[in-house]
Amino acid sequence: MFQYPEIFKTGIATAAVANQLAYDNAYQERYMGIPAESRADFIAGSPYTYAKNLKGNLLYIHGTGDDNVHYANAEKLFNELIRYNKTFQMMVYPMRSHGIYEGEGTSMHLATTCKKFLLENCPPGGR
Repeated sequence: MFQYPEIFKTGIATAAVANQLAYDNAYQERYMGIPAESRADFIAGSPYTYAKNLKGNLLYIHGTGDDNVHYANAEKLFNELIRYNKTFQMMVYPMRSHGIYEGEGTSMHLATTCKKFLLENCPPGGR
């Protein structure tokens, strides 16, 4: 939706890596090298870099207790979207981990939120 808005019109991102420089180095450096040697690649591979191009309907979901993709990734992306006056929806789950399943009713709420967003933005039936 940031790079190919003519193809993707509606999307849901859940606990997404918005900033490759802020993700787990055990994964990133295995495939991308170390930031000191390939910083430009890390930036080019980060969705926040292209936030200014957002078109369409975006729902971003993240748990604040995510120890895999730290919540700072979401905030970096939100700030870029705000900077460029891009509208989007977000759902934050307090103290939920990467899987967003802790707490009574969480899984149902997550499913309901996604379903509602898709029904509103991608209604069934031919067009």
